[in-house]
Amino acid sequence: MNIKLRRAYEAPQEEDGLRILVDRLWPRGVSRSSAGIDLWLKEIAPSDALRKWFGHDPEKWAGFRDRYAGELDHKPEVVEELRKNACHGTITLVYSAKDTEHNNAVVLKEYLESDRNQP
Repeated sequence: MNIKLRRAYEAPQEEDGLRILVDRLWPRGVSRSSAGIDLWLKEIAPSDALRKWFGHDPEKWAGFRDRYAGELDHKPEVVEELRKNACHGTITLVYSAKDTEHNNAVVLKEYLESDRNQP
């Protein structure tokens, strides 16, 4: 599996492969034409309640990771779609958070690369 991460505010790169937006909301100030998004999977994003609870607070990171992984456990079809795409070529999970270490795309990448919820 080849999974990359990239902020929505960074220019698309040729090596990105399939660019998948994994946020529930479209990134502010980014036009659809310049984003280079191939697929927008709103349903893979954390729930609104979890996103608001976390608020990108690094002190809540461990709790966010656990809770989001729990939400992903209940979305096996979407997770499997991402895994299949990643097995057939490079995918880039695109996100809009400023914090490059504490965001949903980081958790999602770890989840996809783990054995958790494998068929």
